[in-house]
Amino acid sequence: MKTKLHLGCGHIIKEGWLNHDIAPLPGVEVVHDLRVFPWPFADGQFDEVHADNVFEHLRDTTGTMEEVHRITQPGAKVFIGVPFWNSFEAWGDPTHERLFSEEIFEFYDPTTWRGKERAYYSKAKFQIEKIVFCVNPFKPLFRDPWFYRFGRRVEHPWLKGVLRAFATYFCNVIHGIDAHLKRL
Repeated sequence: MKTKLHLGCGHIIKEGWLNHDIAPLPGVEVVHDLRVFPWPFADGQFDEVHADNVFEHLRDTTGTMEEVHRITQPGAKVFIGVPFWNSFEAWGDPTHERLFSEEIFEFYDPTTWRGKERAYYSKAKFQIEKIVFCVNPFKPLFRDPWFYRFGRRVEHPWLKGVLRAFATYFCNVIHGIDAHLKRL
């Protein structure tokens, strides 16, 4: 049985992973609509979950986080990549149902003030290992994929603070968030 789950894989099939999508695409092993709970996976089945550009398509973030918690083992690595709330990517897809800022993940981490103050929001508990801002100065000015190679992932706390301040007033400063979590 595979212990790594690739949620919403689309056309990106990972070798050695259980590849899931809502559409029966080539290489997809499990076809399921993630808006329907429970998901077709056993409790504690996975030690790693990868979900890139999936959660913004799901309205029930807390239910989704609780399902990820249910299907993972303690200590499991969880990667969640989502568009930033005021980027063109967040608003550009008609199937997006939810917007994200980096603060959302703090509600599921019992070591943060949001996680402590609102612990009753959810039974799903994850430690935030790192939050990375995805920045690309050429999106959406140029649609040519050649320009996308200039995108950067920013982890430095001071620079993230500056980017977050700019992103509050200007759109498309940050176009995505990568959340690296550990299941508690």
